[in-house]
Amino acid sequence: MEFQVTILGSNSAIPAHGRNQTSQLVNIGNTFLLIDCGEGTQIQLRKFKLKFSKIDFIFISHLHGDHYFGLMGLISSFHLHKRTKLLTIFGPNGLDEIITVQLKHSNTRLGFPLRFIPTDSESPSLILEEKNFKVFSFPLKHRLPCTGFLVQEKDGLRNLIKEKILGKKLPLEAITSLREGNDYCDEEGNTLYSVEEYTYPPKPLRSYAYCSDTVFDLELIPHVQGSSLLYHEATFGNDEENRAKETFHSTAAQAGIIACKANVKKLLIGHYSTRYLDLLPLLKEAQAEFPETYLSEEGVTYLID
Repeated sequence: MEFQVTILGSNSAIPAHGRNQTSQLVNIGNTFLLIDCGEGTQIQLRKFKLKFSKIDFIFISHLHGDHYFGLMGLISSFHLHKRTKLLTIFGPNGLDEIITVQLKHSNTRLGFPLRFIPTDSESPSLILEEKNFKVFSFPLKHRLPCTGFLVQEKDGLRNLIKEKILGKKLPLEAITSLREGNDYCDEEGNTLYSVEEYTYPPKPLRSYAYCSDTVFDLELIPHVQGSSLLYHEATFGNDEENRAKETFHSTAAQAGIIACKANVKKLLIGHYSTRYLDLLPLLKEAQAEFPETYLSEEGVTYLID
């Protein structure tokens, strides 16, 4: 199953140096999730030839403009392109009012259903469950109510060990049970075919954790623990650590510390301040704490494996 994230915007509050504001497109099993929607997101989707019509779910972390100012333009484009299928938006309380007011005063009657689900910035929550994946929200410490998101793959069907079943006439019920990860038993509860003997071990589940805007906070570690890929904001370098604390942001090195302590596989940093034309120093500072760190670059797709 495909599981990847494409960076649409990597800068912080102001677009600069050819970098746009925060937005990411996650593809998991050909279901498309948009995480944050900074100004110009739909332009970026077109630029990188990504079919925005496939987006079914949008997740907004908080109500600072660089994370949602592109939302109304995208909704309007959906409407103009005659979208008919449901669009579900997850975001903080107040976002529904913002959307409603803009639709009201532009006299727009959407041609598709739009569902809004408020997120909880105080405690972790399971907010979406589909066939192949789940999405959790978790609190981030910022100047406004803010949430991170964890996209987590679900267990799939196990593969049978063909050599073990050759010559054996397993009933269909047994095959189904084994592939679902359950021993097949008789009416008395005796195991006839065990999962361990007749199936290969399941592949490790993959996950993508997204931490948009947050002060350096060790309390978020349990929420991103062991993630295949962690995106963590890195607005500033070590030269501006005090500024990061004052504005409830993080440095690249602090993102690296979180990744190391959470035992994630890889780290993506982003949300760069406009003061940094050259991002290499930020990368090096993060890599000093966590070597498997990469810069989030717009238009680049990162595999989650």
